[in-house]
Amino acid sequence: MKEFQIYDLESAPQDSKPLLQKSIKAFGSIPNLHGVMAESPQALAAYQDLHQYFLDTSFNAEEMTVVWQSINVEHNCHYCVPAHSAIAKAMKVADEVNEALRNKTPLPTEKLEVLRDTTLAIVRERGVISDEISERFYAVGYNRQNLLEIIVGVAQKVMSNYINHLADTPVDPQFAAFVR
Repeated sequence: MKEFQIYDLESAPQDSKPLLQKSIKAFGSIPNLHGVMAESPQALAAYQDLHQYFLDTSFNAEEMTVVWQSINVEHNCHYCVPAHSAIAKAMKVADEVNEALRNKTPLPTEKLEVLRDTTLAIVRERGVISDEISERFYAVGYNRQNLLEIIVGVAQKVMSNYINHLADTPVDPQFAAFVR
């Protein structure tokens, strides 16, 4: 397979340059994932939009981390697991939550555990979840809006996880401390 290029502001396709500027504004640099995605301005724009849409959901930082990391771990994403570990730390999510997600061990609350179980059921069963899963989800206080918002997170993570698998994206230095 042909290796993917990691673009910067000088080498990127013209239509990707403003998108990479947006990455710099948001992250202080161009994450390697965004540099890879710059090959297709449409892919990078879609990913950035999905990322913002997910940030704008009703989930708090802990719940966003549960959705993101559940999917990252399920997909064995060598890049996104450490990246979202760093992001979780920056979002002030307790280390015990992130470690439980990475290690597939129990989360500190039933509500977070149900969110992980529901997210994984959606991923594994391609959106077809059992009545038991949805009843547990609603019983702990989530609603239909939350269920749909998980799908936004799944869409975002499918893009990043799959692109990282295709490109074997190198982990950025700022995430390297979270690689195992």
